[in-house]
Amino acid sequence: MPGIAGIISHKSVEECQRLVRAMVLSMEHEPFYTSGAYAAPELGVYVGWVAHENSFTAGQVFFNEQRDIALVLSGECLADREVRSALKRKGHGLEDANNWLVHLYEEQGERCFEKLNGLFSGLLMDKRQCKAFLFNDRYGMERIYWHESDDAIYFASEAKAILHVLPETRAFDEQGVAEFLTYGCTLEWRTLFRGIQVLPGASLWSFAGAKCRKRSYFSPETWESQPRLSATAFQSKFQETFKKVIPRYFESDSGIGISLTGGLDTRMIMASRPDTVGTPVCYTFSGETGRTMDDRLAQRVARACGLEHRLLRIGGDFFSDFKAHVDRTVCITDGCFGVTGAHEIYLNRQARQLAPVRLTGNYGSEVLRGVSTFKPFRISPDLFHAQFLHTRGSLEEPFVRGIKHPVTFAAFREIPWHLFGSFAAARSQVNVRTPYLDNEIVALAYQMPGALRTSSIPAWRLVKANSPSLSRIPTDRRPSPDSSRPVATVRRFFSEAMFKLDYLYNEGWPGWLSPVEPVFARVASTLKIVGLHKYLHYRSWFRHELAEYLKSVVNDSQTRQSQYLNCDFLRQMANEHINGHKNYILEIDAALTLEAVERLLIKGFSSEQSDRADCASPTLLLGAAK
Repeated sequence: MPGIAGIISHKSVEECQRLVRAMVLSMEHEPFYTSGAYAAPELGVYVGWVAHENSFTAGQVFFNEQRDIALVLSGECLADREVRSALKRKGHGLEDANNWLVHLYEEQGERCFEKLNGLFSGLLMDKRQCKAFLFNDRYGMERIYWHESDDAIYFASEAKAILHVLPETRAFDEQGVAEFLTYGCTLEWRTLFRGIQVLPGASLWSFAGAKCRKRSYFSPETWESQPRLSATAFQSKFQETFKKVIPRYFESDSGIGISLTGGLDTRMIMASRPDTVGTPVCYTFSGETGRTMDDRLAQRVARACGLEHRLLRIGGDFFSDFKAHVDRTVCITDGCFGVTGAHEIYLNRQARQLAPVRLTGNYGSEVLRGVSTFKPFRISPDLFHAQFLHTRGSLEEPFVRGIKHPVTFAAFREIPWHLFGSFAAARSQVNVRTPYLDNEIVALAYQMPGALRTSSIPAWRLVKANSPSLSRIPTDRRPSPDSSRPVATVRRFFSEAMFKLDYLYNEGWPGWLSPVEPVFARVASTLKIVGLHKYLHYRSWFRHELAEYLKSVVNDSQTRQSQYLNCDFLRQMANEHINGHKNYILEIDAALTLEAVERLLIKGFSSEQSDRADCASPTLLLGAAK
């Protein structure tokens, strides 16, 4: 996906440039990517980048007028108009608006990083002071993987760029694997790979000579110390702040697509959409056939706003080419997203055909309403070799230690760790934007009174205040915002029940209920419960459309050589799932994803490439058009 990669070292210029070229090449997954490189040998800095064509980062490197300050960036840095206007009043040449960060650094030095907003990572080189700064956003969503050797620090937006040039990292980190198989992700900025870590959020690492100073420019404690507001004061400030923030996310020289759902978070965006923006296209991801609640409600919302709405569907080619979709997903996300996330790149590729920028309501429920899916998986211990069970069984919950506030857990743990995979997959195709990780929105969430922490009332009131017509359209799980009417209460209960039944059938069906599943399926089909809310049916797909794929992977010789998986159980698991005797969707996702990581990212390099490190492995350019 788009990002940066580089080396900070005083090894030979030729060697460093060769390695950076190889790192960048391993990240060039799409024909619509553009790339480049820049070197400051006097600082020992060598960096390259990959960007979506015609995006603002495609115009790198960003310089000041004297060209003694240079910036390479991934993602997007946002700034208030007041900040840019103040810089312009001081005479900086801001005709190229992308240079505002360079000029902000000229004005304020290292303090400028505290004022950055958005999801980004970057390397800033100050030749005047003989310094370089490696930095990222407060949450760590624009990932930087890094590895430190005796004579260099390697960094990249994708772990595979480091894996490609450093053979010694091509092994599993056992603790990382244990966390991945327990929580679906690695924790505490660990990765699946030996010797490779993730830069924590709000990092500011400075390099001068042979010294590296590792520090943070922000701590969540700054926001945790804010006073709680009353319900009335919070509602007023929430509406004011949201209305102020939203226009930033509609500023673009490229077309904007709004990824609409039937929920509240995209509804708030639509209700607060500035009048001055152009005409974005709205779309909703959907299944092969039929229409979900998201489909229907999103179409009503778009129509009420006078906007076009499209359904982007999963087609037959998704199943016929499923192995390629899985491999591509695992490769691009470095294993952070796997088998049951194979649809993400597929659907976002369709979204790119409509608009290169995708505005979503992602993370609104986590930040503003305390919704969380971050919990241990109940995976059968029979899936693992006995010697691995001890490592996995000794895991506690380190990600909750010392966390004083639920918003800190959501914004600084759950989202950048547990939800990163879908973000990375989508980012490979479109520029993803969400206002729910805007600094001002997250900071305000800390001031929410406890009584509103899990309530949807502030969201409904914001929608009603900005667009009464949108407030009259129900959401996928709440037919009416009026909780005082008995009829509304009954409808809300029925809607929640249908949502949970749909989830139960599609994902969470208990194994002990398998004998009665055919009866439930007939009843659910008659009542049109199945597919009412969910368009992804991986549990059913692995019994039917994807059964042959499942069999082929568990019977593959490489899978049988896994150091963690019990392959006898794998075959039994596949047969029982396909025959409908048990639900093993969690085990299937974990095992097949881990198999793909090992095959593609650890074993997927030939010895010749390991020695030369001057071209990308064919397995790392899966399906890339030439």
